[in-house]
Amino acid sequence: MPELRKDPVVGRWVIVATERARRPGEFVQQRVEPVDPAKDPFSERNEQYTPPEVFAFRDERSKPNGPGWQVRVVPNKFPALRVEGDLGKEGQGIYDKMNGVGAHEVIIETPNPLLQLEQQPIEGIARVIETYKIRMVDLLHDTRFRYVLVFRNFGPQAGANIPHPHSQLIATPVTPKRIKEKLAGAMQYYGYKERSIYEDILRQETKEGTRLVCENAGFVAFCPFASRFPFEVTIMPRRQSAYFQDIQPNEILLLADTLKLTLQKLAKALNQPQYNYIITTAPARYPRPGYWATIDQDFRWHIEILPRLTLIAGFEVGTGFYINPTPPEEAAKYLREIQI
Repeated sequence: MPELRKDPVVGRWVIVATERARRPGEFVQQRVEPVDPAKDPFSERNEQYTPPEVFAFRDERSKPNGPGWQVRVVPNKFPALRVEGDLGKEGQGIYDKMNGVGAHEVIIETPNPLLQLEQQPIEGIARVIETYKIRMVDLLHDTRFRYVLVFRNFGPQAGANIPHPHSQLIATPVTPKRIKEKLAGAMQYYGYKERSIYEDILRQETKEGTRLVCENAGFVAFCPFASRFPFEVTIMPRRQSAYFQDIQPNEILLLADTLKLTLQKLAKALNQPQYNYIITTAPARYPRPGYWATIDQDFRWHIEILPRLTLIAGFEVGTGFYINPTPPEEAAKYLREIQI
């Protein structure tokens, strides 16, 4: 019989459709075709095809906007939001609007167009994670920005138009509703029980082990109890920290190890699935009325990996429910048993 499961943080319901249960091999995958390096704007020696870089890890003797880099960050050529200008907030009757001010950057993870993130050595993945931190810290100096989202799209179904391995970053002048829901859920739980819901989730997942994928000294990867998508995975730090940008150097290496192993397992189990991953962190910490004092205790940053194995249709749009044909316990067991 199907199950209704409730996300304990935001209260969202998920239908785990056990009668529709599907094994990994039953999901049809669209192959991600590599791009011709000569036509790849993100490849080394094609730097002239992107806007000027805002940051890069590169060889000491190399010059900006030329070859010799390991990770390169450039403004998105077609940004969702633009960094120039004032917010210009105004009302139009009952409606509110402001200028589309923000930042939209592309993190090019490697000069090699064929080297996916999980195929990089730990040090290479750590360099990408450190880049996320550096850019986030820099952008949050701009008091126009309330939130910085780092995300990775892999495959056209996940929104990636260019196959070259890359992530993106968007800074917004408002805190997204989805983040507000998580913040509110964490605060309410803490106010009632005087402990973090994320610590309770982590404690239960590591104790029960049925949804555990892998773990190390710094991080735990597990399939959430109310997974929205088949083989959805959350990576959560063991150390209580609301802000991703507070990650420590030793934690960067541990996160790189966890992320590499998790993505390798997903790639092997599901034949290199298309996916999104999202870094969920607390918003900018500017003093303002109504800013609660317990965020350092109640909220914890985390990464959500969402394989694109099923489609969102009218039911999901109309209700906010998701239908997941693979119970997270089965998905986690399958991933745990994958040998890398």
